[in-house]
Amino acid sequence: MTRRTRLIAVAGGIAMMLFGGDFPTGGTGSFLSDAQARVGRPLTPVSYAGVARRTTRRSVAAGAAIGTTVYAPGCVQAVDAYGRIYYRCR
Repeated sequence: MTRRTRLIAVAGGIAMMLFGGDFPTGGTGSFLSDAQARVGRPLTPVSYAGVARRTTRRSVAAGAAIGTTVYAPGCVQAVDAYGRIYYRCR
């Protein structure tokens, strides 16, 4: 590493430490904005992941309480896009 590249790297590192990751944005007319959405968190009641997790947990608990069901030998277990398990018989 040459002396010049080392100096540039050190200056860049010091500049990054001074900013601390908070780069100034232009305010309301800026291209950058703060993301405040919390919908994707697992504990959020509106999130799709949370709803799927709770419905799967309930269906598994209900299926365990009911017991096993006997299906015809031609039936195949399948999973739909929402994670629900169903049997497809031909």
